[in-house]
Amino acid sequence: MTSLRNIYQYLLQIGLLIIVGIMPGPGMAQIPFSNQKEKPAITRILFVLDCSQSMSGYWEKSRKIDIAREFLTQTVDSLEQVQNVEMALRVYGHQSVVPPQDCNDTRLEVPFGPDNASMIRRRLRYLNPKGTTPIANSLALTARDFTPCDDCRNIVILITDGIEACEGDPCSVSSDLQKKGIILKPFIIGIGIDPEFKKTFECVGQYYNAAEETRFREVLGVVISEALNATTAQVNLLDRDGYPSETNVNMTFYDQESGKMKYNYVHTINNRGNPDTIILDPLITYRMVVNTLPPVQVDNISVLKGKHTIIAADVPQGELVIQSDGNRYRDLGIIVRKDGDMKTLNIQKMNTGERYLVGSYDLEIPVLPIMYIHDVQIKQSTTTTIEIPGHGIVTFLLNTPGICSIYTLKDNAIIWIYNLRQNITNEAILLQPGEYLVVYRARNAKRSFYTIEKTISVRAGTSQSVRLTF
Repeated sequence: MTSLRNIYQYLLQIGLLIIVGIMPGPGMAQIPFSNQKEKPAITRILFVLDCSQSMSGYWEKSRKIDIAREFLTQTVDSLEQVQNVEMALRVYGHQSVVPPQDCNDTRLEVPFGPDNASMIRRRLRYLNPKGTTPIANSLALTARDFTPCDDCRNIVILITDGIEACEGDPCSVSSDLQKKGIILKPFIIGIGIDPEFKKTFECVGQYYNAAEETRFREVLGVVISEALNATTAQVNLLDRDGYPSETNVNMTFYDQESGKMKYNYVHTINNRGNPDTIILDPLITYRMVVNTLPPVQVDNISVLKGKHTIIAADVPQGELVIQSDGNRYRDLGIIVRKDGDMKTLNIQKMNTGERYLVGSYDLEIPVLPIMYIHDVQIKQSTTTTIEIPGHGIVTFLLNTPGICSIYTLKDNAIIWIYNLRQNITNEAILLQPGEYLVVYRARNAKRSFYTIEKTISVRAGTSQSVRLTF
């Protein structure tokens, strides 16, 4: 299987292996990043080359276009041997002579394809600088160049010797493309550009200034390395004391710009007792959601290229166990909410344990009558146990179907809890221990006078029959 060794050899030739911190060996990662699935994603690199009139000017020993052509051809040669990489070439400023200024002078010369390196080399050979510099328009049209692909990393490498010459806004175009998830943050390589123009490109993407010919060769190697190589990271899930002791929870990484989900990792403590290493694409700024109860979000995470990045999140947790006397209510779901918040956080099964962030919670227990338990405290690394009294079983026997309701008695008032079904003559109900009032009238009785009421007492673990007749 072809691996990244070819690109490593290219980097070795230009003396960049130490700079980017890559150590070749049998454990080299294959490109690129798709949660380490068996079938890796395809990295699509679109070279956007400036072929405006100024590129015909001399830069040290040769013309700028000739220098760019030579090193870009060498790069294409190297990438041709790398698996799961596709390339394309867009050129601007090569069709119309200035003046007049043609701001639509941009064209996809070679579209993406698995075996198009020879086409790119051939097209590079015959480029002739003529026109203007429509950077914004060229970037905008890359949206068409990257055909739809669910598992692709779309990278733009812009090589230019000048700034926007038309009325476009490259910064706005780049931002829009990233928010839509069409491209990752672009790379811009400036050839002999005045250092004062650096700020012009920083909002467009990752800018590299090649102030001299030898520097251009190095910069191009660095960009290719960063475009292809994964970066390791470690997520420290911190407890209340600031120690990375929390684990066994899913972490979801989203593209901060587009909102698209990129990775899911279940946090793991490795055999050495440390949070395990994960692989992230260094070209993305992330929003991480730790899927605790409730979830914890960390925004604007940038991983450092070629370095091991530590990401921290405060997720102190404790356990909540809800159980019933005699293991009753086995299939009951208890509604758990954050204290003072009516949004349902979780429906926890009876007689099970669940981990929650440290804090105060409210419980709604759908027994009869409904129970509300407020201000349940979850503490760090502690199990909080809530006991629900066991129920009693009451079977109601009616001579004829009718209107029958069950109430609790409180402060000289009755509170409704349940209506029996009107089309049957017997029904078994699970009730919590306590005193109840039953009010009944046969459906075929046409006078309120025939209403009857009866007081019953329920004890846990018992069963009884209640006959209602007039």
